[in-house]
Amino acid sequence: MKEKRVLYVSSEVIPYLPENEASSMSYLAPKMVNDRGGQIRIFMPRYGNINERRHQLHEVIRLSGMNLVINDLDMPLIIKVASIPKERMQVYFIDNEDYFKRKATFTNEKGEMFADNDERAIFFAKGVLETVKKLNWGPDIIHVQGWMASLLPLYLKNFYGNDPLFKDSKIITSIYNQPFEGALDSTMKEKLAYDAFDDECLERFETPTFLNLMKSAIENSDAIIKGSESLDEELNTMIDALDKPVLDYQSPEVFADAYENFYLQDVLENNDEA
Repeated sequence: MKEKRVLYVSSEVIPYLPENEASSMSYLAPKMVNDRGGQIRIFMPRYGNINERRHQLHEVIRLSGMNLVINDLDMPLIIKVASIPKERMQVYFIDNEDYFKRKATFTNEKGEMFADNDERAIFFAKGVLETVKKLNWGPDIIHVQGWMASLLPLYLKNFYGNDPLFKDSKIITSIYNQPFEGALDSTMKEKLAYDAFDDECLERFETPTFLNLMKSAIENSDAIIKGSESLDEELNTMIDALDKPVLDYQSPEVFADAYENFYLQDVLENNDEA
């Protein structure tokens, strides 16, 4: 992985949120790249249940201060950063008072999904890409993990596709068996339409269920990793029929060589040949 640049965009990362398949691999995969000589950037939302004092988050003034238009409203973007203890890895946090101040991740105290989770996902995707542009850091690979990050492939391919910084970037999405019940806001398609997507790009968002968000991410990615040993049958069938690189599930104990080979040979080597 020497000197390859990998951008990790994740819904959850340990040690900032509890351990599950997505949060674990969102830590282990960048650690592997970092240990093997690559360059990494990790982005996640700054949920209100992340203890800023304990994890020593601090605002990056030079990156903050932009406004992102979400549902025709200007929403201020705040960037915070923290270092993972005992590792030479920094995590960038996408923050906004309206979207991420509440003391929970995805659901309220009754276990109900937040009504604005669709807008939070839009804000996160746009916030990551605008911040990376401001850093002027062009990634070779963008690795997306978790449904809150799942709009990033859509935005990169269809909204930021002409940006020279991302011209050669390849998108990998890991698909996990961590669904949510029901669907996001029924007007999500209209909110996405503010960013001038073609209707064809937004067909999946007529009913923004977990499956449809994942299907959009799969369609707009260059490669897929099966992040869970068992996936929804519909998603499994879709992935198995793809004419693009797919890596089958790798356990955290033995994933490192398989991920490195997938990055370098299946994804980047194909890019070089193209």
